[in-house]
Amino acid sequence: MNLVRWEPFREMMSLRQAMDRLMEDSFVRPSRALRLLGEEAFPAIDVYQTPSELVVKAALPGVKADEVDITISGDTLTIKGETKATEEVRREDYLYQEHRYGAFNRSIALSSSLESNKAEATFGNGILTVTIPRAEEVKPKTIKVKTKEVIEGEKKSK
Repeated sequence: MNLVRWEPFREMMSLRQAMDRLMEDSFVRPSRALRLLGEEAFPAIDVYQTPSELVVKAALPGVKADEVDITISGDTLTIKGETKATEEVRREDYLYQEHRYGAFNRSIALSSSLESNKAEATFGNGILTVTIPRAEEVKPKTIKVKTKEVIEGEKKSK
């Protein structure tokens, strides 16, 4: 057996470190706090745009493609589904559990300049990819203003 010298100052945490840890655990990673409360989980997503489309990628490990429900209503994209445990393990037998099982729901506000009726979704390796084409932007119409002047009783357009 090895003896380890106890150094109390190393184990003491500053007030600032304690506050940083509290804020990080409760706000930066809300899924941990929600899991403790038994709330729905939110899948991790990436949203980015290209010149021609908006792409939404959601990490859905352990979910099958036919178990995912994707809807676009107005300017909101909603991804719903449920993850199910593959084996039955009693809660008291777990030493540590981070995987979340149960229903999930994620809604994302979309821009109105998208053609949501042409949206497509693909699923592979646990990643759901929803692609929504951007609408052809209506170019602003420029209207020239013509002035009319009366020069020596004659009308001229400029």
